[in-house]
Amino acid sequence: MKRMKTYSLSAKDIEKDWVVVDAAGQILGRLATQVAGLLMGKHKVSYSPHLDMGDYVIVVNATQIKVTGNKLEDKIYYRHTGYMGGLKEENLGTLLERRPERVVELAVRGMLPRNKLAKHLLRHLKVYAGPDHPHEAQINISRKRAASRQTAVAATSEKKS
Repeated sequence: MKRMKTYSLSAKDIEKDWVVVDAAGQILGRLATQVAGLLMGKHKVSYSPHLDMGDYVIVVNATQIKVTGNKLEDKIYYRHTGYMGGLKEENLGTLLERRPERVVELAVRGMLPRNKLAKHLLRHLKVYAGPDHPHEAQINISRKRAASRQTAVAATSEKKS
């Protein structure tokens, strides 16, 4: 009788790509779940919850996100200065005007698991208020890598035929 062996993924087998997500016209919560899934790597076949499997995610046009209902006035973000009585509160509308990147970062952070890996995954998130970002070189490398993978798969399937 032949024994089956469990395959355990190692760090050298993980391939990370760069993904650009356009936030223009998207609802904040739905965007955050999509980005969190990409950061965790849930879209990959070889997903393991205890490993950093996800891709680097670039979110552009953070100023153009949408929210439903009265959240612009009713949703409140809290932070503390560290001093006595230093609790500050700010609603979504003013935070979106002041720092739209922070709104997306906090929404994605809320969708990630509450463990040590989440802090590491958040470093792979890059959010920009406008359409421009400085990561064009990384995206081009990811595209070349994906194209070479597709040609390798096509060549393998031709050999089998």
